[in-house]
Amino acid sequence: MAGLLEIERRDGIALVTLNRPEKRNALSIELRVEIGEAFTALGSDGDVGCIVLTGAGPAFCSGMDTTQFGGDAENKRRLVETSTLAFDAVGNCPRPVVAAVNGPAVAGGFALALLCDLRVAGLGARFGYPELPHGIPPSYAAARSALPAAVAQDLCLTGRPVDAAEALRLGIVREISDGDPVGRGVELAAELAAMPRDAVLATKQRVLLERRETWGFLFDEERSAFARALLGEDA
Repeated sequence: MAGLLEIERRDGIALVTLNRPEKRNALSIELRVEIGEAFTALGSDGDVGCIVLTGAGPAFCSGMDTTQFGGDAENKRRLVETSTLAFDAVGNCPRPVVAAVNGPAVAGGFALALLCDLRVAGLGARFGYPELPHGIPPSYAAARSALPAAVAQDLCLTGRPVDAAEALRLGIVREISDGDPVGRGVELAAELAAMPRDAVLATKQRVLLERRETWGFLFDEERSAFARALLGEDA
């Protein structure tokens, strides 16, 4: 399905927009495939110095499209495979990624933002892991790889929502844009893209190395747990 992801290039920057505004940019199977393919391609594109990720409409991303859960064994396998594809492609992208959080980023959408390197919030941004009361463990791995332990534990165990101002205090975002968070995200990306490319990429490689060596076991365990939940006998 085409059109679920928009990519605009601007002088060394790739602006990637989740384009399901009518579904608050929920991550359908098809959208996850497009995310995985796009970030894999952009990550190896020598003309791209930085990537900006945002959402169309009033939301950044509302998480997984739960209307696609269930179904036959083939659908469940696609749920697992495309989730791994999309989140790994963003989290392991060799180019710096800026999340321009224009609205709510919750559940898997919060995890997606945390996997980016830098986050800029709009005034209407909201963050949180609301899954736990519904019996779904949130991505502690994504939270812990970006946030201090006390903050990650609080957000994952309580599921409480966090507004933009508190997100700034907690270090979830680096700044709040009073006007246009996407425009500010592009400005920040332009600053990164204008720096010596080899030095930026070497620094990002160290970021990825730390994430893999320090938190890789958490991501591995969460992937296995997700697969068991969808593919196991009790799924």
